[in-house]
Amino acid sequence: MAQSSRLVKPSSQDLVHLQVLRTERLSAHWMRVTLGGGEIDRFRPLGYDQWFRLFLPVGGDAGLERIPAKANKLLGYLRFLRIPDGMRPVMRNYTVRAFRPATADRGAELDVDFVLHGSAADGTAGPASRWAETCTAGESVVLIDEGLAFNPERGTDRVVLASDETGLPAIAGICASLPADASGLAIIEVPSAVDALEFDRPAGIDVRWVVREHGVKPGEPAFRILAELPERDLPAQPYHAFIVGEQALPTGARRHLVSERGVPKDLVSFCGYWRVGAASPTPRAQQQVEVGA
Repeated sequence: MAQSSRLVKPSSQDLVHLQVLRTERLSAHWMRVTLGGGEIDRFRPLGYDQWFRLFLPVGGDAGLERIPAKANKLLGYLRFLRIPDGMRPVMRNYTVRAFRPATADRGAELDVDFVLHGSAADGTAGPASRWAETCTAGESVVLIDEGLAFNPERGTDRVVLASDETGLPAIAGICASLPADASGLAIIEVPSAVDALEFDRPAGIDVRWVVREHGVKPGEPAFRILAELPERDLPAQPYHAFIVGEQALPTGARRHLVSERGVPKDLVSFCGYWRVGAASPTPRAQQQVEVGA
């Protein structure tokens, strides 16, 4: 079964070199890294859940300079893997949390929110979490824009959104792009109450936070809430559903919406961001190569 619905591609997928401008700890499990400088003028914001492949310089800037131009495609990715261990950048997929155009006083800025797993201090963090916790202003990164998983042509007036914590930036971005009179429901699962980061949204979007208990598989609480909702708590059909997170959540929620709620398949945008048991979240580059999306 496919890991994601068809994506909305950007106009350009060239390598874009940026620098870290600053960082901010948002909560126990969230770190915001603001990027800019470099080639930020080449980045074209699309709103909604715009996502990109981010290459982190865990082996220094020399590795960034060796990233092939099409590292998000099969042959380019294979060339990327030929960069020697220790020099090869870490590649992960992230969502634009916010983009601020340049003004007379400053250049354009791009916020990226990282979910932190483990701790850099005690050595339990993965490479991306460790980098987000410890990076400093001036460090270089590279990104490749990948466009949208939320296809606005499927509808923006009425929406149902659901995710675990990894999808919170995407849902926040979508809500910031919806029309002011949009209505619907957002179910967002987080590992602790302090990780329920508020965001701007239309007044008609009801947000239901779900705090996951320790030891419970990510995605299960959000799916249970969605599956048990009475029909009156959902917007009138047709509505556009967007489900992301640990891969069992979008897979199960899509099946439920289509089979039990009668939502047309072409009105469900979905993507498995990661998988429990994997050493690290599965890069969507690999997922798309595998499923041909």
